[in-house]
Amino acid sequence: MTHRGKNAVPCNPAAQQGVKRVMEYLAEQAGQSILTGQHTQTREQQELSYIQEVTGALPALCGFELLSYSPNIRYETGDDACRKEIDENRGTLANAMDWAERGGLLTMTWHWFSPRNGKDKSFYTKNTDYSPELALQEGTAEHTALLSDMDAMAGELKPFCDRGIPILFRPFHEAEGTWFWWGSQGGPTAGKLYRLMFERYTSVHKLNNLIWVWNSPVPQDYPGDDVVDVLTRDLYPPAHTHTDLAAEYAEMHRVLENGQEKLTAIGEIGTLPSIPALEKSRIPWSWYMTWSNEFGGSDQYTSREKLREFYGCRYAVTLDRLPRLY
Repeated sequence: MTHRGKNAVPCNPAAQQGVKRVMEYLAEQAGQSILTGQHTQTREQQELSYIQEVTGALPALCGFELLSYSPNIRYETGDDACRKEIDENRGTLANAMDWAERGGLLTMTWHWFSPRNGKDKSFYTKNTDYSPELALQEGTAEHTALLSDMDAMAGELKPFCDRGIPILFRPFHEAEGTWFWWGSQGGPTAGKLYRLMFERYTSVHKLNNLIWVWNSPVPQDYPGDDVVDVLTRDLYPPAHTHTDLAAEYAEMHRVLENGQEKLTAIGEIGTLPSIPALEKSRIPWSWYMTWSNEFGGSDQYTSREKLREFYGCRYAVTLDRLPRLY
């Protein structure tokens, strides 16, 4: 299978050198390897302990959750599960800084508690009446709250920028769905929110360490080639069903404009892709990131034997095989 060259030029012209090196590395490796990845959302990071116990290795990429850093958490309205998730996520940016010091790559996801009103896990549409369309309109309370939250999160991300640590940043994820408030009024609205954030974070906050990751396979949602570095989608195949996800890769590229090429990755996955199958087909997924809890910390979706086999493949990039990129 022949693949055209990947665009390794960051969409932010002021991107830091670490961003450029990571993107160049991913472009060079497209179709030659895949980075192993694992999401974590607690200080304990039990998923990493499980992977190391089973395989003797650690993933090249670690995912971090910004959930508890949302400014408008209404803790008193949450049930026990909500409060537990918030409490366990607090302080995890310290883990992210530690991971960076080890030379691992970072990706960040934000289950953003709605900037205004809402109850319980208000990143879910069912728990808030917050309107993303109104949030795009200057002069509204929704817009003011949106920018306030964005600015607060920019402050949390700034220490990484100051240290030149690149972050594969995946805001407004799963924009194609209506289950999160940012997608509740359609994916195109989520794409406009993404563009607004890009412009504010690059122009106002100068967060030039961010690699901008878009997360939807739907063409009409796409915010534009000029604000996207990496295309991703989230996939949850049946348990213990491992493939190269070739059809899903081809479907992703319907979103691109003017025949451009972008780095493409699996933003979240439940059951691991087959790394031996990828080595044969050379479908150029840049990385995958297994989701947390039962997906990445047990054999419920990927057996211990398969996990050991996949991490042992020469096509798989683990932390010890990852060059120092920043």
